[in-house]
Amino acid sequence: MAKAYWIARVDVHDAEDYKAYVETAKPAFEEFGAQFLVRGGACDAVEGKGRARNVVIEFPSVEAAKACYHSETYQKARAIRQKVSEGEIIIVEGYEG
Repeated sequence: MAKAYWIARVDVHDAEDYKAYVETAKPAFEEFGAQFLVRGGACDAVEGKGRARNVVIEFPSVEAAKACYHSETYQKARAIRQKVSEGEIIIVEGYEG
């Protein structure tokens, strides 16, 4: 079974309130076996428009990644995130090779 990854690119408009998103989302990530591979850090947008915050989260499967996103717990966090930031999240299936 291939692992899956959330790739999130975010510009945070209110860093203080974004902390509430992080705390609210934490239980969903724990429940679905998420492991953070990249969380913020320096970046260099070599092509296209970059975002200030970039996150890569590994999940044990595509099903787990999607279930986490659609979970009631994460949707509560999502509502907070959308008020204080702008960005994109995609789910990508990992390579089995």
